[in-house]
Amino acid sequence: MKNIVILISGRGSNMEAIVRALQAERWPARIAAVISNRADAAGLAFAAGHGIPTAVVPNKEYASREAFDAALQAEIDRYAPDLVVLAGFMRILTAPFVAHYAGRMLNIHPSLLPLFAGLGTHAQALAAGVREHGATVHFVTAELDHGPTVLQAAVPVLPDDTVETLSARVLEQEHVIYPRAVRWFVEDRLTMARGAVQVDHQ
Repeated sequence: MKNIVILISGRGSNMEAIVRALQAERWPARIAAVISNRADAAGLAFAAGHGIPTAVVPNKEYASREAFDAALQAEIDRYAPDLVVLAGFMRILTAPFVAHYAGRMLNIHPSLLPLFAGLGTHAQALAAGVREHGATVHFVTAELDHGPTVLQAAVPVLPDDTVETLSARVLEQEHVIYPRAVRWFVEDRLTMARGAVQVDHQ
């Protein structure tokens, strides 16, 4: 039975998708905690309503990124996580924090990485005129949005798409691939070694 800690900053729709999939599919895991850097994160209420412990580590109370990350790490480690899942956690993490969870921290990014790292990915995709856009689950490394890819899902970019319509279509796919990747990890099917991802030892 693996412990999962999920980090959110807002609504946490990917967190909800993971919680629902875990409960419906009876993974060999439990959500040990949902932690946010914002006390007003809407996802905290969902987690609490499902009996999941919640905590808040407000980044504004710390003078530096390093101090915040140290406090966040201490809170996460209270739950002895096998896996840390970033689900809309809007913080750039320091290298020591990332190193502490190397090979056991996942993120989802709303683009087909390495395209469109950072913020505003849907606007970037529309401005670039690409025909496909999507989402990527990846292991977290010190380089922002550049960790080894676990899983991707692509959607077509339609001629009349707006940021809102495109982001909604991508989000639907996020809710499919992120629970799948997390399940692979908790079932010991997913590993990262020497910067390479393996699923079922392939």
